[in-house]
Amino acid sequence: MSPEAYRALMMAGTRTGKLATTCPDGRPHVVPIWFVMDGEDIIFTMAAGTVKARNIRHHPQIALSVDEEIFPYAFVLIEGTATLSTDMAEMLAWATTIARRYVGDDLAEQYGRRNAVEGEILVRVTPTKVIARTGIAD
Repeated sequence: MSPEAYRALMMAGTRTGKLATTCPDGRPHVVPIWFVMDGEDIIFTMAAGTVKARNIRHHPQIALSVDEEIFPYAFVLIEGTATLSTDMAEMLAWATTIARRYVGDDLAEQYGRRNAVEGEILVRVTPTKVIARTGIAD
């Protein structure tokens, strides 16, 4: 699958990503996230006190899976390195963009303001490896 095709699959509709982080004891931790893409990078926000936030601070390498659950099925698996930011202006802009995707224009600004507050973190994942397949059931 081309980079354009896998980015289109990832950004279609309101698909969630399944974010995998590593706990300090080595156990995997997988959670669904709302996200958007900025070129090749994946952007999302999270509360600073969550397991995923603690894991990323400890070990910034993550994996993110996004799949199409319609025959003949497709998926994208991204491995990458996360960087964290608490810049409020940047967080507000991205939180609003993410909200627009998942809750629509009418609620985007409200959700953006709700998610760009003290105690939230903006995450940017820079991919190091991408595996993308379509037509899995063909």
